[in-house]
Amino acid sequence: MTQPWTRREDVETRRPIALDSREPVLDLVVPVFNEEADLERSVRTLHAHLRTGFPYPFRITVADNASTDATPRIAARLAHELPETRWLRLEEKGRGRALRAAWSQSSAPVLAYVDVDLSTELAALLPLVAPLISGHSDLAIGTRLAPGSRVVRGPRREFLSRGYNTLLRSTLAVGFSDAQCGFKAVRREVAERLVPLVRDEEWFFDTELLVIAERAGLRIHEVPVDWVDDPDSRVDIRATVLADLRGIARIGTALARGTLPSDAARQRLLPQLLRFGLVGAVSTVAHLLLYAALRPAIGAQAANALALLVCAVANTAANRRFAFGVRGRDGALRHQARGLLVFALGLTLTAGALAALHLMAPDAAPRTELAVLVAANLTATLLRFLLLRAWVFRTGAAR
Repeated sequence: MTQPWTRREDVETRRPIALDSREPVLDLVVPVFNEEADLERSVRTLHAHLRTGFPYPFRITVADNASTDATPRIAARLAHELPETRWLRLEEKGRGRALRAAWSQSSAPVLAYVDVDLSTELAALLPLVAPLISGHSDLAIGTRLAPGSRVVRGPRREFLSRGYNTLLRSTLAVGFSDAQCGFKAVRREVAERLVPLVRDEEWFFDTELLVIAERAGLRIHEVPVDWVDDPDSRVDIRATVLADLRGIARIGTALARGTLPSDAARQRLLPQLLRFGLVGAVSTVAHLLLYAALRPAIGAQAANALALLVCAVANTAANRRFAFGVRGRDGALRHQARGLLVFALGLTLTAGALAALHLMAPDAAPRTELAVLVAANLTATLLRFLLLRAWVFRTGAAR
């Protein structure tokens, strides 16, 4: 089995795909389960669009998830009648299982999937795969939550979708905006590395794939889509929500332990924490020395704020390179801006601690002030590490 990346350079040297007019460039998978009512109409619509509006050779793969109605018979007939269509039968349910099987058997350089209801406007298909063909990105996703997208759906589904993606951003610190849109593509060599690392076989497959990809430093391109909700969808929302929550808890635990199987997550927590601690120790000493030097001239609060500001800029730059292994100038200003927001949190904690000390003991000695600042700094340092790891230096999605 192909091993995960061991060097960041391996995911930054994508090349444009060499196009061969005789072989499919795109393998578009349609996962289905008991879709006898919509399958033929959807596949023929998809086939007609690709024939007339897609400039590269393609293949449509109908991945049947153990259907018990006429779906297998319809899929087999379509594969016989449409030359660019094939049928894959699985004996177990699960969208993730279907994508894993179909993608692992394909030789096309770009792999994608679309929901059978074709809720996503197919005009977005070429913009979805073009960045992968050019070598700009590793994965591409349709998003219903970005500016430029148009969405028609009921308030219940709108609330659930936005709530789910907000939960992902707040708990797993992801950068992509829409994990559940059934409209995604990935380069084959990337899928060969990522898919074996994904544990989920059902609806959470997409989310887990994207989290691992983002943590591995891969580029995720987002395409705003026009999307119309399918009123006849038979997805069990309650079961899906519970499964997604379990998946988020599992991934969150793996991230906290440093065991998520991706290149970025293999930066184990302990070595990273030790490097961060060394930088933090130097910063703390520098902060206290600056504070002690400035306090007689400008007062306790101003001295604390100025000392923190100077140390925050130096601390962010040192942690960026030494603790979190970020090289080059790309994103440096963004990292410093986020680092200053984290600095504001540290300032709030330390200033609040000093204010509380002066309220309870107005005549506190400078030694007491330093002791309080050390305790407040330890708390701020812990929060700073968590924020640097999960937010400031995480790899965001490519827009």
